[in-house]
Amino acid sequence: MAVVYTLLVLFLAVFIAAFILLVMGAMNFDFSNSEIPPGVNGPVKLRIIHIILISRAVVGKILENIGICSQVSFVRYIQGRKTLGEDPKLFIKDLWFEKVPVRIYQPKVPSASQRRGVMFFHGGGWVFGSLETHEKLCRNIARESESVVVSVGYRLAPEHKYPAAYEDCLNATVHFLKNIEHYGVDPAKVIVCGDSAGGNLAAAVSQTLAGRSDLPRLRAQILIYPGLQALDFNLPSYQQNRGVPLLFRERAAFYLLQYLNGDASNLEEVLEGSHIPVDIKLNYRKWVSPDNIPEKFKVRGYKPHVLLDCTTEVFETAKRFCEPNLCPLLAEDALLQQLPESFILTCEYDVLRDDGLLYKKRLEDNGVRVTWYHLEDGFHGIINSFNSEWLSFSSGKRGLDNIVTFLKSL
Repeated sequence: MAVVYTLLVLFLAVFIAAFILLVMGAMNFDFSNSEIPPGVNGPVKLRIIHIILISRAVVGKILENIGICSQVSFVRYIQGRKTLGEDPKLFIKDLWFEKVPVRIYQPKVPSASQRRGVMFFHGGGWVFGSLETHEKLCRNIARESESVVVSVGYRLAPEHKYPAAYEDCLNATVHFLKNIEHYGVDPAKVIVCGDSAGGNLAAAVSQTLAGRSDLPRLRAQILIYPGLQALDFNLPSYQQNRGVPLLFRERAAFYLLQYLNGDASNLEEVLEGSHIPVDIKLNYRKWVSPDNIPEKFKVRGYKPHVLLDCTTEVFETAKRFCEPNLCPLLAEDALLQQLPESFILTCEYDVLRDDGLLYKKRLEDNGVRVTWYHLEDGFHGIINSFNSEWLSFSSGKRGLDNIVTFLKSL
């Protein structure tokens, strides 16, 4: 018995020591690599969340190295463990739209008229995220705006490369529009919505459906700090916020490459801008350029980047970055002119800020009505932390309230 007790004590001591080392290592990485500007909402909370995420990734890497599971699988497992149970104000049901899993949130309170319908595409860099990770957010949108929300569980990279996620979101939306009478939704009030990678997918789906005369026209699109281009990772926001959690500049490029090719073998070329030929970049410079960013967004520092050419081999792996279904910012004016009313949310301390600003300008230049809300103290991912108990952010709640207000105005 004494031997067993001794072994248990030793095991506990080793576990505690390993845990302390893990946290200390994560803290060291955070303080060494991240930059949290003084204007960020809840800087201490943000650092804590970042350390938790780093620790989770490290444990996943250890499990991958000893052959138990991949790091990606571990992180996805941890993300999907939270279950919220029933909601007193919502009917919640898991269904399949064609071959795509969806979760539908319908308000229980009776409605005298047909409701709005919101197709929601979650963020997570096309690699992470699920119906579970955005459960609280979708419930809140459905409750507060009294809308029917359809959350789409699209296929993830790197197992399923582009255009798998886009096709799943498009197919689910088309299915919903064709069967809308079953959900008590007004066919003239369907909105596509997404955060981060989901914002990219929402923009791409909106563009694809703009020319469809056989389906109800979308009422609006809601893009929450979307990633919309992969030509220039040296725009002002990418330089200013390169080390601001929860999305580093390097990780933004990494996720896009995972989605496109299933690996990140040309990461350095993408970051320095030597993945697209100069002539093509100059052709798109009218749309993707720091010159189109208002000067007030450059005051925190910006150094113009020298255009670099690329090799044929590298461009061959990156040429699909010029496709609007992957990078919606590159769509032609004639298509943008057909898009519905738009809501774009950006955050000051987010590498993707300028993607949103550039798309806002393009939409407005093409006569599309845009409601823009900018979180001066926001960071990437803040909306999904609007109600995370003691790790909540008031700025995230403020942003979400504005999204709900926009929805209720439609």
